[in-house]
Amino acid sequence: MRTPIRRARGARRALTGALLAGLTLLTTASPASPAFADGPSAGASPSSDSAGPTEAGTTFRTATALAQGQTGTAQASTGDYLYWVFPADAGQRPTVEATVKLPENAARRSASTWQIDVYDGLRRRQACAYGHQTRKAGAEAATVELSCVLRPVRAWTEPWANDPLPGSYYVRLTVVDLPADQLGLPIGAEVRPTVKEVGGAHDVDGTLSEPLVPGVSVASAGDGAGASAAPRTVAAGEPEDGWASGWWTDRWLWTVGGGVLAALAAVFGYSLTRGRGRPSHVPPGV
Repeated sequence: MRTPIRRARGARRALTGALLAGLTLLTTASPASPAFADGPSAGASPSSDSAGPTEAGTTFRTATALAQGQTGTAQASTGDYLYWVFPADAGQRPTVEATVKLPENAARRSASTWQIDVYDGLRRRQACAYGHQTRKAGAEAATVELSCVLRPVRAWTEPWANDPLPGSYYVRLTVVDLPADQLGLPIGAEVRPTVKEVGGAHDVDGTLSEPLVPGVSVASAGDGAGASAAPRTVAAGEPEDGWASGWWTDRWLWTVGGGVLAALAAVFGYSLTRGRGRPSHVPPGV
């Protein structure tokens, strides 16, 4: 018969091996939470193979649709408001990068300040977590680069909150500080929206009934009107894998792994506290 010390040592070895295996599984299966030191384009989605649009809208309603990772260009004039729209789903952290090619130095005589703003499907302005949302370009500058990294998109939130939600995101690019005599000069604009998957660290217990995209409420009502209803379409597109692709997230790995480690810890604690039992020299019933 093994002594309690040997049994305890064996249990410790088994528990140590199980803990190491569990930690290895969790750290390799689940991506790390996003660090704000990452560059704006870190972990961006792959670029779209198709050529991007070569024009931009001038209002929310006429915003030009972009796919995730697609680059849109436009020729415009200083003072114009340029709009693009792209989709972002729950668990993604959108990043918008913009480059403005300024007029020739001979046509400019003063500095200018440029800005990009991002709005969600409810047209609520979303604050940038970090990036260069507003930048000043000197009179001799040839280009100005802007960027805006949003907070991770949540699947659900309280009605009074301003959290990013799944749906369309509008990008507005314009100059915010320029003398009146410099308005109307030709410029070139380039915008590229990308997303980074942030994993289950930002999951919540809830979901929207529909993503916040243009026309989704009308399309949903038409779906239940009968066979003659028009097919559902949305102007801003959707992610390649569809909206909210399934119930699975890496939070399940952490939940199951935590349960296994808790069970092993309970077994180990029981092996240490159950005692030696009845001594062999004591007869039963005594």
